[in-house]
Amino acid sequence: KGLATHLDGARICNAAVKQGISLVDAVKGFDTVSVCLSKGLGAPVGSVLLGPKSFIEQGKRWRKMLGGGMRQAGVIAAAAHYALEHNVALLANDHDNAAELAQGLAKIEQLKVGMPQTNIFWMDVPAAACAPLRQALERAGIRATVGPKMRLVTHLDISNADVKRTVEVFTAFFADWRA
Repeated sequence: KGLATHLDGARICNAAVKQGISLVDAVKGFDTVSVCLSKGLGAPVGSVLLGPKSFIEQGKRWRKMLGGGMRQAGVIAAAAHYALEHNVALLANDHDNAAELAQGLAKIEQLKVGMPQTNIFWMDVPAAACAPLRQALERAGIRATVGPKMRLVTHLDISNADVKRTVEVFTAFFADWRA
């Protein structure tokens, strides 16, 4: 029918790594793709837009008209290039850490933990536990937004030791917590 397809590939690198396929194979069937370089890849900011040259030229024009350009973006481009060259393969570590974190937290009776497919999962926390849990995490040096429905994400800066420590702190908290 002549319609173009676009893939918002914010986490396409995670999906490709998880499936054990190339990025080229992951985006087959799409005319254009955007890839976020900061979500999981460790670049400070930025996305890349991929597609036919005529489309990219039109995108550049629209970006300029809407004020979306940056001056002296070479340092940011260097970080993005490094992330693409070195950090895609590291996403598998994020997936493993998320699985270990979810499995550890799932052993805590008071929590309802969804199992991750990649590096993200959701967890239900008893509402009455949220405020004291937030304080316990702060005391342990763990930064988190605590609420009844928590979204947990592992990334390049989260080590396996961080995962183990987080499970320990949650476990200790809920061993003593009473509703």
